[in-house]
Amino acid sequence: MTAVTYELAQVNIARLKAPLDSPQLKDFVDALDPVNAAADAAPGFVWRLQSDSGNATDVPVLGDEWLIINLTMWQDIDALTTFMYQGRHREMLSRRREWFERLAEAVTALWWVPAGHRPSVAEAEERLLHLRAHGPTPYAFTLRTTFPAGPAEPLGAPAAEPEPGVTVG
Repeated sequence: MTAVTYELAQVNIARLKAPLDSPQLKDFVDALDPVNAAADAAPGFVWRLQSDSGNATDVPVLGDEWLIINLTMWQDIDALTTFMYQGRHREMLSRRREWFERLAEAVTALWWVPAGHRPSVAEAEERLLHLRAHGPTPYAFTLRTTFPAGPAEPLGAPAAEPEPGVTVG
């Protein structure tokens, strides 16, 4: 029996402060192709979601036209974090508040998939929403709270809070 190998899926979303063709987002848009080229060439990079535009800024996510998505695959967590915190991508991270609204909910989720699987936007949305509902689990986690590679099942609905004055148990 052959052991299953896993790759790391990563999704992050951002809500734009202005239209992509606005002067406010010019530096961000101008950096997309160079940053994507750097990702494509990075050690441990596997795949990224892209439309005919060469990026994913026009791919709908969570039914919100102001959200953009970045969905990538990496060999492991180390490869992802090495890319994230170096070079042009690091420069982009340092300027993200110029271009994107600060969201209260989780905007990034990680999960392990069998090598060769390419997640859909719907799968990425599901993992992100699971993380928001349940916090980090093997099914959807963060860079701060990681889990080893392997299969994972979603948790059920979060437990409802009892009504005030109701005794449980």
